[in-house]
Amino acid sequence: MFAGKKALLLDMNSTFMFGEDRFGDGEDFSAHYFHIGGTLPQDEINRIVRAVYGYLGTRYPDEKYRHSFPSLESAIREVVGRTIGRDEINMIIDTFAFHELGYIPNEYGAALHDLRQHFTLAAVIDIWAPKTAWLTEFERAGISGIFDATSFSSDHGMVKPSPKPFELVLSQLGIANSEAIVVGDSPRRDLGGAKSAGIDCILVGGAEHPNALRSFKNLLELCNSI
Repeated sequence: MFAGKKALLLDMNSTFMFGEDRFGDGEDFSAHYFHIGGTLPQDEINRIVRAVYGYLGTRYPDEKYRHSFPSLESAIREVVGRTIGRDEINMIIDTFAFHELGYIPNEYGAALHDLRQHFTLAAVIDIWAPKTAWLTEFERAGISGIFDATSFSSDHGMVKPSPKPFELVLSQLGIANSEAIVVGDSPRRDLGGAKSAGIDCILVGGAEHPNALRSFKNLLELCNSI
């Protein structure tokens, strides 16, 4: 399965990061917003964040936006529908990112370091907020610098299952698609994008598909198989 493979192109959410996307009906977004100095009323900030999440959520699976996914800031401005200041925009972005961000358990950080002993690692990541908070979490988890190439969709607006983020990472690594394996939890986004780019894919998180090289319960199980 790994013969001739030089690099693993890892998905992030539900692959090595968990507890992300806390946008459920019971979430009070105003708690973080007020903590960082926001002044909009509680009901208004909660409405804005939910509306922004819905705005982006309806566009995420739409093929029309696959290579031009809206930025979080543009979604906020569209939803608010009036002029708001730079500081206010930044606090709404920070609040959204706080709820979009997950955490990297210690054992998954260790697994990534173990995998690095065998492969070059890269990450192909779909997020809606700017990547700053994620880079901070990478540092906290001790995996800063572990990836030799990264693609964050909020940097360029290309989202999976487009093959382009995978091709971008391969170009950064300077390797052929036949020398890489994509590892992710989504048959549609990770496997679909990988196959479009001509890259083999392993599924984790319990997902299965006949086009996958193999399926593992999680990244830890994959790591133990090497």
